[in-house]
Amino acid sequence: MSQNTLLDTPFIPSESTLNPVFDPQEFDRYVMQTYGRFPIAMERGQGCRLWDTQGKEYLDFVAGIATCTLGHAHPTLIATVTQQIQKLHHVSNFYYIPEQGALAKWIVDHSCADRVFFCNSGAEANEAAIKLIRKYAHTVLDFLEKPVILTAKASFHGRTLATVTATGQPKYQQDFDPLVPGFAYVPYNDIKAVENAIADLDEGNSRVAAIMLEPLQGEGGIRPGQLDYFLRLRKICDENSILLVFDEVQVGVGRSGKLWGYEHLGVEPDIFTSAKGLAGGIPIGAMMCKEFCNVFTPGTHASTFGGNPFVCASALTVLQTIEKENILQNVQQRGEQLRSRLRAIASAYPNLFTDVRGWGLINGIELSETISLTSLDIVKAAMEEGLLLAPAGPKVLRFVPPLIVSEAEVDQAAKLLEKVVAKLNV
Repeated sequence: MSQNTLLDTPFIPSESTLNPVFDPQEFDRYVMQTYGRFPIAMERGQGCRLWDTQGKEYLDFVAGIATCTLGHAHPTLIATVTQQIQKLHHVSNFYYIPEQGALAKWIVDHSCADRVFFCNSGAEANEAAIKLIRKYAHTVLDFLEKPVILTAKASFHGRTLATVTATGQPKYQQDFDPLVPGFAYVPYNDIKAVENAIADLDEGNSRVAAIMLEPLQGEGGIRPGQLDYFLRLRKICDENSILLVFDEVQVGVGRSGKLWGYEHLGVEPDIFTSAKGLAGGIPIGAMMCKEFCNVFTPGTHASTFGGNPFVCASALTVLQTIEKENILQNVQQRGEQLRSRLRAIASAYPNLFTDVRGWGLINGIELSETISLTSLDIVKAAMEEGLLLAPAGPKVLRFVPPLIVSEAEVDQAAKLLEKVVAKLNV
């Protein structure tokens, strides 16, 4: 059949293809059970709202786990993906991709980075950072035969074998031995522990080559980095030829109220990573670095889908929208509003809650260790009331709405949470 014939008689997807009937039993029969899914299926979204297949409406304070930056069905993003898919969606990195170059330039112009590598996810971005660290250690610090990367306890860096090893939480590593060598762990925000680890590991052919941290720990309980800690960390890295690497997969792209999380800490990383919110829910990851540690050369690292025209046009649209619509100001204002409401709830129920913390629109409220109630209990109860929340560990409730969330929607979320807490407290 000729190409022209194919174009003249295209396949038209059926209604069942475009809008499949959801059957949970059939789903569970064919899909690997790697998630503990809640018994609902989402059908459509608009702004900060979702509707399930039964027509129930939810206020979305999960945003695909800090991913749907502009919410659901944002008109600007719709226009971009529609135009780009009609033009060109994928070609190999064998060729120059103008959209990729434009996105990289925007990131470099708006960050401390000099170079950008594109991939498909946060885990892949962190994998790229790990590989860059090791290549730098072997080629620039050529005496380092066994470079070590320090990461923090309670951290989260991904699900690949290397990034799950980097993750300082044994529960994610269970049954995946042997783990990747070359990692050691220290408590977060503890500078003395870092100094001791560097001294202990500095022997023979083994030495700390990099320190890889989240500016704010997300999965570890919404724990912001301390300014004094990171200022001292930057000094230690400079004095010891150690790379400072930030995992901004969850906290970056405006989520913190600043474009990048490191801006809260008064220091610049040598390498940092991004994903989640970068294209507002369309899969992309990025690893950025300073020029001095840009040691990748052709053939040393790659990604088939990384930086294709479709995802790069989408990401550039998200970033430009954040800038042009002054969304960072909204993140700061709504974040302050949300934390104020959460503190009021915590004060009203001191038997249940012990702390409220966060930056911008990544916030957590911590439950008391003395009670049996868990964050998952509240997530389930809130879902019944039409509010979507996410846990950040067994005792921290996470709030990560789209960055476009309104004052009225934050107020509604707080009222729904108050209703849930009152019921559970009884």
